[in-house]
Amino acid sequence: MEAGIVAYGAYIPRRRLSRKCIADANAWFNPALHGQSRGERSMCNWDEDPITMAVEAARDCLVGHTREGVRAVHLASTSFPFEDRLNSGVVAQALNLGADLESLDVGATQRAATAGLVTALRNGCRDGETLFVAAERRRAKAGSTLEMICGDGAAAILVGSNKPIARFLGSHSLTVDFVDHYRGRGSAFDYVWEERWVRDEGYAKLVPATLAGLFEKLSIDPATIAHFCMPCSIGKVAASVARMVGIREAAVHDNLHSVCGEAGAAHSLLMLADALAAARPGERLLVVGFGQGCDALLFEATDELGRLTPRMGVRGHLARRCDEANYSRFLAFNDLVQLDRGMRAELDKQTPLSTLYRKRDMVLALNGGRCTKCGTLQFPKSNVCVDPACNAFHSQDDYPFAERTGKVMSHTADLLTYSPDPPAICGMVQFDGGGRIMMDFTDVDMTEVAVGLPMRMVFRVKDYDTQRGFTRYFWKATPSFAGRGD
Repeated sequence: MEAGIVAYGAYIPRRRLSRKCIADANAWFNPALHGQSRGERSMCNWDEDPITMAVEAARDCLVGHTREGVRAVHLASTSFPFEDRLNSGVVAQALNLGADLESLDVGATQRAATAGLVTALRNGCRDGETLFVAAERRRAKAGSTLEMICGDGAAAILVGSNKPIARFLGSHSLTVDFVDHYRGRGSAFDYVWEERWVRDEGYAKLVPATLAGLFEKLSIDPATIAHFCMPCSIGKVAASVARMVGIREAAVHDNLHSVCGEAGAAHSLLMLADALAAARPGERLLVVGFGQGCDALLFEATDELGRLTPRMGVRGHLARRCDEANYSRFLAFNDLVQLDRGMRAELDKQTPLSTLYRKRDMVLALNGGRCTKCGTLQFPKSNVCVDPACNAFHSQDDYPFAERTGKVMSHTADLLTYSPDPPAICGMVQFDGGGRIMMDFTDVDMTEVAVGLPMRMVFRVKDYDTQRGFTRYFWKATPSFAGRGD
């Protein structure tokens, strides 16, 4: 059976930093930044990174879809939290997909997502579905053009052959060592080359050549393209390329630059997810990935698209924005300033890797227990049922809490405990249907929290061991979409 897209999902962090804030803070040195001060860029919270965003995009993708058929998890990024640890393996564990699957990290180029997706579409459906996720949190020097352009985000595509919402018609690629930017080993930031050179020698030549090869290979009339997804922050380049190859101007998809910025390697899939949300059966979608060459992938929407379970997608996450006017907070969250974090931040945070391994189902997948005698739910799982009327020994099966919603039973905001974004807010959450847990809250202001507030679970960074370069993850509670009125 032919492969295609079975489902899609997206995630964009809630915080939005106005580009004007960046320009105003740095205009003393570079007044030209004001020329790019329109719009806003998405901004990770301190406890978000490509892994946590990938988990959220994947959860959005899997809404209404069984997870038993997923046999591979691939993650594309150029900003992986770990250089030598399987990042996609952490994502798979957090999604509670089990150990019987393949996993793969794809990186080192801005077209990691499109190149990896082509491979997944061609090879990933033989034994089941492939969950392909791309996520990016790129760091840039303070006051740089790249800082203005970038945005944080993730997108997920579920690849399979059973009732695809979009058929994969084919692809074409060029590999050319055209260096528009690079980041060498040990460098913290990208080095970016001159914009006009990138536009005229890169986009204007490599992308049209790739598209011409695709159209010739598939005998496709460019005028039949309904959605043309080409990430490029340089103004009007996508429209210019479309004219060169015969794609209608109306087909050029919004690049989302004004509302979230460019999410690096993930941006092509973010645009594809956004286009799928707007597409109709029979329409053709063309997505481009650019970086040391070019990938072009062509899809055709099917009748199954209209039957897909509603999801947040790109527009849903854009709608749940909150203003961030504090540029200093952005700098601190991205380690661009040396902040005095106080003595309470000096605690040694070494993670016992043996304990993490033994407790991985509890820590990464948020699995608790369900008593087989009385049905009581509890977290964490233990040897004795917590119901005093039962107290059965060794009676509990694993029970996943990550997809359960709950309500705030009690809460506190602590200004003494160290937090990268004080105050530290935590509380007791009572899960709907039973079970409770004391946990940290995130993406919420202390004035918003109230007893009874509906909450959902999100996979986040618990803390950083900066001495050893290790990131520790756990689940936190955040106001549910319904609770926020989204």
